[in-house]
Amino acid sequence: MKVSGSYSVPVDPETAYRLLQDPTVLARCLPGCQDVVQEGDETYRMKMNVALAAISGQFESIVRLAEPNFPTSFRLIVDGTGRIGFVRGDGLLRLCPDGSATIVAYEGEVHVGGTLAGVGQRLLDATANLIIRRFFEKLNRLAACPP
Repeated sequence: MKVSGSYSVPVDPETAYRLLQDPTVLARCLPGCQDVVQEGDETYRMKMNVALAAISGQFESIVRLAEPNFPTSFRLIVDGTGRIGFVRGDGLLRLCPDGSATIVAYEGEVHVGGTLAGVGQRLLDATANLIIRRFFEKLNRLAACPP
């Protein structure tokens, strides 16, 4: 499944770049995320609950950052497994200044398998887009009112 889109974040590109790689911010913004632990300069371990149609379960994932180009782009590589299947993804995020905000454009590909893959492409697409939208909504609230 291919994913792409863009969102405006109400901070400059340098701040947006740092927020998008901060494990505390990621844990607070990702729907269903229980924990994000940074294991190295560019590697995170993540635990996330996923509910889709009549199936649900926890995924443990390794998220790697690649091709860092501060503050304009980086690649995210995700490899997650759980009792309901697996998720593997690779995506490029590009950050572009837009006045006092930053446009974060993303494009990538996600592969799912196991029971999770049996729910149907339309539901997977809708759920992926919902997760991404909710992530950016929370990120925008956090960026607008930092703790």
